[in-house]
Amino acid sequence: MFKRDLELERSWQNLLQEFEKALGKKPKDLNGVLFLIGVQELGQGHRYFSKEEKQDLMHIAICKVLSLSGYYELEGLDAQGWPHWKLIKKLPHFDLLEQEKLLKMHVIEYFETEYQWVIRPDNS
Repeated sequence: MFKRDLELERSWQNLLQEFEKALGKKPKDLNGVLFLIGVQELGQGHRYFSKEEKQDLMHIAICKVLSLSGYYELEGLDAQGWPHWKLIKKLPHFDLLEQEKLLKMHVIEYFETEYQWVIRPDNS
């Protein structure tokens, strides 16, 4: 494993610990974190979501975190208050592992910028 992969994994584990402190439990995986980001970005609070809405929430989260690097731009909200995103620049072609790494890096950045959570391990 490369040094940057180890640093990413440490940062990811730190993020999950922050969730445990804030919510009392850790999300199981990246999808769980993305779901929570989607709910937060939707801004309609905790409620029942249909299977289709849960998929839409994941899409909202992916677009939001990738917008930090200019891949997506918020177009606006629909009549029900759901955000809609527009692809601005083409995403790199990655295998599944690389896609997961890209998303994790952006999720970490999201929580550092939006919530000022200290995620990245101290390299001293």
